Amino acid sequence: MLGRVTTPQNLDERFRDAVSALQPSGRRPAPDEPVRDGSALTALRARELFDAQLTSRHLDLAARWLRSFNEGFYTIGSSGHEGNAAVAAALRPDDPALLHYRSGGFYCARALQAGVDSDDDSRKDPLVEAARDVLRGVVAAATEPIAGGRHKVFGRADLRIIPTTSTIASHLPRAVGLAFGIARGKQTPWPADALAVASFGDASVNHATAAAAFNTAGWFDHAGQRLPLLLVCEDNGYGISVPSPDGWVAATLRARPGLRYFAADGCDLAATYDAAREAADWVREQRRPAVLHLTMVRLMGHAGADAEVAYRTADEIARDLERDPLVGTARLLVASGNATVDELITRYDEVGWQVRKVAEEVLNEPKLAALGEIVAPLAPRRPLRTARVIADAGSRAAGPGSAARAQAFGGRLPEQGGPLTLAQTINATLTDALLATPGAILFGQDVAAKGGVYGVTKNLRDRFGADRVFDTLLDETSILGLGLGAGLAGMLPVPEIQYLAYLHNAEDQLRGEAATLGFFSQQAFRNPLVVRVAGLAYQQSFGGHFHNDNSVAVLRDVPGLVLAVPARAADAAPMLRACLAAAAADGSVCVYLEPIALYHTRDLYEPGDNEWLAPYAGPKEWASGHAPIGRARTYPVGAADNLTILTFGNGVPMSLRVAARLAEQGYGSRVVDLRWLSPLPTADLVREASATGRVLIVDETRRSGGVGEGILAALVDGGFVGAVRRIASADSLVPLGPAAQQVLIGEDAITQGAHALLAR
Repeated sequence: MLGRVTTPQNLDERFRDAVSALQPSGRRPAPDEPVRDGSALTALRARELFDAQLTSRHLDLAARWLRSFNEGFYTIGSSGHEGNAAVAAALRPDDPALLHYRSGGFYCARALQAGVDSDDDSRKDPLVEAARDVLRGVVAAATEPIAGGRHKVFGRADLRIIPTTSTIASHLPRAVGLAFGIARGKQTPWPADALAVASFGDASVNHATAAAAFNTAGWFDHAGQRLPLLLVCEDNGYGISVPSPDGWVAATLRARPGLRYFAADGCDLAATYDAAREAADWVREQRRPAVLHLTMVRLMGHAGADAEVAYRTADEIARDLERDPLVGTARLLVASGNATVDELITRYDEVGWQVRKVAEEVLNEPKLAALGEIVAPLAPRRPLRTARVIADAGSRAAGPGSAARAQAFGGRLPEQGGPLTLAQTINATLTDALLATPGAILFGQDVAAKGGVYGVTKNLRDRFGADRVFDTLLDETSILGLGLGAGLAGMLPVPEIQYLAYLHNAEDQLRGEAATLGFFSQQAFRNPLVVRVAGLAYQQSFGGHFHNDNSVAVLRDVPGLVLAVPARAADAAPMLRACLAAAAADGSVCVYLEPIALYHTRDLYEPGDNEWLAPYAGPKEWASGHAPIGRARTYPVGAADNLTILTFGNGVPMSLRVAARLAEQGYGSRVVDLRWLSPLPTADLVREASATGRVLIVDETRRSGGVGEGILAALVDGGFVGAVRRIASADSLVPLGPAAQQVLIGEDAITQGAHALLAR
């Protein structure tokens, strides 16, 4: 071995020395003959895949070169994993793929397979263009075709490669959902017989997110539901510096119920191709999930700054070098008589020269230079388009779809009955959404047969069938992943998370997966999603922090995510329609947070007044009753010129009652329901605050990290100079029983805060 550390230089020298020592076979078979007896890999395809492997290797070397003078920003490479090129060859170019960050060989082979060209007619070599894609990502060039310089990822829309930024397999639940969508979707952009493929590293088998995906795939298979999914574990034996115990990965993957296990030496191109082809054919024919376990090596460490000698012996590093997949493929080609030593070394140098030339060319390509450019893909909301989607749905429901609508509601249209509660309004709106959007699906724990814990989805399965309204296993990560993948498959998923506290088990599916896809694909790929969540506190008969969670900080911190909180029935339908339309029109990711304590509330000021109910708007009124994302609703009480109360959720009815009592004392108030916690209705807040000069923020979330902090910042940023007072719940979990009243804000605290401001 040349030195104790595997550097680009000694890796290059090792390849030349090892290939030079190969002995020719003296035969020259036809290109369509197998490279090895019993293998389906032909000589012609092996030579093509060798080129893809070479390109991937030289991309790693070029990335290290660029980093050496601070022009490259990413050095996690694929050296030692180049055998995954054979996986791409065993699939079809229209099979959607979500790739691990060491799947460079797959990316290059898929480009070769699809024959991707550049916009420049003078450049037609697919491998050169694949190298250009990757190197543009390495140097963070704005011209990079998928992320536009925002991150180095493997992705390209015309290659059907969906970008992932995950290092711990958090894309696997999405892959399960994508396979689910392919199997069920009628309007999917993927072929009906396509399969979804996702690659990941060996250390990821231990992560809860990966375990959730394995479990969900097996759960679907056990239930007899089709799931064309191929999971590819690229096992190099290490998670950065932590080794996987011998045999652990194989034992773990073999033990997964419902997952057919295939395995091969990932450093042997022919063995990998044969195993990948067998696995892919089985998944495609059976429409069932499988895992392909490829044993590989990791050359040059985890990344550029990783010093392997700190945790690996020289002998261990040398053994990995002996298994270099490029040398293995060269040995296969020479032994079968399909190439000479000189041909292979010459080709190695040719590809290296091409890749280095591209690396030099991309150095001068433009970078993202303005904030507007960077954030443009985050939330491309088009309010007029959203409004048109709502209006079109109303026209269909009022016109040709009126008969189907009447049937779905059992002949009793909601707008023809009396006023509805919040829960009843949501149920009616979901019914209309499922009617108006054939690709809409509603799912979660207990939503179908039971109709939800609080009856919000009651009768929807009976109205639309189990294909569109169905129960899932109890795992929030899988529920959200199912939605993300189904959205990629052309559906409009509406998953339910049973309680807000349960969302925290799976919040990375929103933060790290849902919100990043448009950002890192420049909206080439979208996962439209409307997540319904029952949450917030104030349940009088059912307590405890798991069912009365009042923390939304994690949601407000996700760039681009829409967070809606309808407080009353009058807003529930137009806000939910706005979320659904934004998801359909712009691929928006929305969380629709439903205050549990207000689900069945009927009265506002006194028992029997029914002031918290509202009539349901018929289809002809949907467009005019549209609730634009990021716009508040103001309730003037009295002269409305003494005090502005800014609030949301359960704070709205409490504030209205306090405002009514203040009016009796001669003080006029305007109660502003934010409705949207992200994006905050900043312009409305500043305007309404300035109208009185006194602002009381009524925030039922926690004092630290709560919504009130964001409101205060919005007022300051907006130039408000009046008096402000904030009341918020305590920095505590919500306890059981009457003790909850000591933590949560109440009307007494609101009244005291109002009088303190009015006395100024």
